[in-house]
Amino acid sequence: MTRLTGRALRLTVFVGESDLWHHRPLSTEIVHRAHHAGLAGASVFHGVEGFGASSIVHTSRLLSLSEDLPVAVVIVDDEARIRGFLPELDELVGEGLVILDEVEVIRYVGRKSDHAGRKGDR
Repeated sequence: MTRLTGRALRLTVFVGESDLWHHRPLSTEIVHRAHHAGLAGASVFHGVEGFGASSIVHTSRLLSLSEDLPVAVVIVDDEARIRGFLPELDELVGEGLVILDEVEVIRYVGRKSDHAGRKGDR
């Protein structure tokens, strides 16, 4: 069981949904590398509208038919582990924004292999 409480660092990587790494989504590669590095967890959030350095607004509205919506990959772990992961991002992220925030984690408990405690299992 993994437990992370107290002060931590949140790493957020903003990229475009069309950004690729060796023919697969860049967000997928970041998540897989974070998993391989043993980080506490990672989530990918797909935006419905946004713009970045190019100042072009990308939106999911039907008339716009944008193919490069914003994507945020969020990872939270202790500071040393997050900072140790940054060189991976140097290799992966050519264009994008990386943000580090100090956060306070109330509770994180890893799943048990038998999925005990899930709703419906009680």
